[in-house]
Amino acid sequence: MKFKRVFTIVIDSVGAGSAFDSYKYDDDKADTLGNMALATNGLDLKNLQKLGLGNLHHIKGVEKVDNPLGYYTKMQEISLGKDTMTGHWEMMGLYIDEPFITFTETGFPDELINELEAKTGYKVIGNKAASGTEILDELGERHMKTKEIIVYTSADSVLQIAAHEEIFGLDELYRCCEIAREITMKPEWKVGRIIARPFIGDKKGAFVRTANRHDLALKPFGYTVLNSLKDHGYDVISVGKINDIFVAEGITEAYKSKSSVHGMEQTIEIADQDFTGLCFVNLVDFDAKWGHRRNPQGYKEELEKFDELLGKLMTKLHHDDLVCVCADHGNDPTWKGSDHTRELVPLIMYSPQFTGGGLLPTCDSFACLGQTIAENFEVPATNYGYSLLANLK
Repeated sequence: MKFKRVFTIVIDSVGAGSAFDSYKYDDDKADTLGNMALATNGLDLKNLQKLGLGNLHHIKGVEKVDNPLGYYTKMQEISLGKDTMTGHWEMMGLYIDEPFITFTETGFPDELINELEAKTGYKVIGNKAASGTEILDELGERHMKTKEIIVYTSADSVLQIAAHEEIFGLDELYRCCEIAREITMKPEWKVGRIIARPFIGDKKGAFVRTANRHDLALKPFGYTVLNSLKDHGYDVISVGKINDIFVAEGITEAYKSKSSVHGMEQTIEIADQDFTGLCFVNLVDFDAKWGHRRNPQGYKEELEKFDELLGKLMTKLHHDDLVCVCADHGNDPTWKGSDHTRELVPLIMYSPQFTGGGLLPTCDSFACLGQTIAENFEVPATNYGYSLLANLK
């Protein structure tokens, strides 16, 4: 075992330029990091710069360095799709050959909505693709009066149900989401995630989504590196929505985050714990708050906060720790529409024991990350990707 603890931090949606097949997704020239930096007059990412991010990708404000502290590369997704579940599942060794169903253009079919209304006992309003904040302003006051449930989707394969946390109640919202999960297991309606979106506030403009979001995802269809680690007695600690994405499969301990900043603060606290295995972190705000809403300035500020907290985490690392910073897809905040973008994603690795650093060959699958983790802990991996462990010196 080369590294006793591996911290894998997914900066949700921070892509690093068009994937080799981006033209198939109408995403040619999408570049989350590059375009966002240009749109905001440059990024201040001192710690990622030290690790080699500027050597890996052209980003205004992030310079190349002569002696990078980390190893760095880009990863190409081989699975079909560009969503959260596809990206994370591939990282841990799965190949998704059939994209999850989306209802972005049409909303959900009448048959689905009718069944949801019948089984929950509530009328559905909304039923369209929408921003979570905009649809609350549109329908929040009506929901408070009638208790009709607000159902909406996005560019992801999701069915989201919003309800007032105090008036409707969390338990009742979660019950409705469980029913929606059951209904959408039908092949023709099978979405990746059902998301409970509780909110508070008393009028339009004052509604705020709370931290009691709850995701009901499909179970991974196969054995992942997380299962392999857990089955061999290693710790698998999740932070943020990792536990939801994998439906607790292969997880030994889970921490729910209120925000991306909170997720990093939790990770820094976990670094004070004595464990052997993987701490797997998802920081969702980059995607949910800034990418989908096409807000490059918010994205920039979130990334600079992350960089500062990454520096704090680095001071906590032991000699036999490894940090891997990556992404699960792109979401260029300067791009058209509101969908994810099919991009290469960065993979930056750092350990205090490194005697060097530099560029590694582009990975032909996100699963290279899982292969590297599996080889380090000497546990079985899946058939996709290859390990980078021998390159980390």
